[in-house]
Amino acid sequence: MPKGFVGIATLCFLMIAGCSTPGLRHAPGSTAQAPSSSPQLLAVYMPWFGDRSHMDVGYSSQDPSVLRQQIQQARQRGISGFVVDWNGERRPYTDRNFDLLEQIANESHFHVALLYNESEDGTDATEDALAAFERAYKAYIGPHAQNRGAYLTYQGRPVIFVFPKSGRTDWNRIHEQVSHWQTPPLLFYKDQPSNEYVADFAGSYAWVQPGKEGWKPDGSNWGEEYLENFYRTMKDKHPEKMVVGGAWPAFNDSGAAWSLNRHMDGRCGQTLEQTMGFYRRYYDAANPIPFLLIETWNDYEEGTAIERTAVACAKSPASITENSPTH
Repeated sequence: MPKGFVGIATLCFLMIAGCSTPGLRHAPGSTAQAPSSSPQLLAVYMPWFGDRSHMDVGYSSQDPSVLRQQIQQARQRGISGFVVDWNGERRPYTDRNFDLLEQIANESHFHVALLYNESEDGTDATEDALAAFERAYKAYIGPHAQNRGAYLTYQGRPVIFVFPKSGRTDWNRIHEQVSHWQTPPLLFYKDQPSNEYVADFAGSYAWVQPGKEGWKPDGSNWGEEYLENFYRTMKDKHPEKMVVGGAWPAFNDSGAAWSLNRHMDGRCGQTLEQTMGFYRRYYDAANPIPFLLIETWNDYEEGTAIERTAVACAKSPASITENSPTH
């Protein structure tokens, strides 16, 4: 499985060929290979476009030609897999789209993984999760899944990310269920699960957050305090757990139907630059992390998409690369 180059030079994956917006500088997609100590670069993918309940972004997530192009673009930017927002059969539209994306990823020698959204209905959260994980095993991960070769693994084990909502899922029951799979998966929770469920998860991943000081009206709080606390907590309090780093270019949910008027400024590319390299303060080649998760590939509703983004910046790509930490 190829590993994406995650130095600061990967700002280049923000640039798209043919964009002619005035004042924007562009760099070609990176195809450089990282040393084995570097985390594998993944990106969170939203599969719901084309559904009328979401904004129109000019394409459908059910269009195979769009998916093939997205995979090609991601690979050119050093990304080796999409982590796909998913609710199981509770959301048939996105479930069908994951099925199609895994098929095309398998054809394209790319990888996909599930980002399971916990049910917001606390009364049924555990039953919903049990059904969803059974669906995942049969259709996408297990030995009878047609395109299982595309599913993301780490040291031979499938990887599933969990995004908490209600906080009412009994993860002990889910862990018991998946422990009987032919190859039990590695489960990763956003931040830290409650103490009663810590043993059910292989580790945790970071997500777009400003930290204790909260969202600033000018967007200046880009997440430094949050990332500092996340990595420090994982290293000091949970050294036995795996860590998945998080990185993001910006945040702006003003276009979302559920907007809370939250904003995080991209700061001329510095937000992505600093979040991508932040893990190095705590982890190095002697103590590496397995994955770095770009959040996100195409969430236009919350303003975190890198798919079509270009960075307005006075620095040239060359100067950015020259100032980059090296591995």
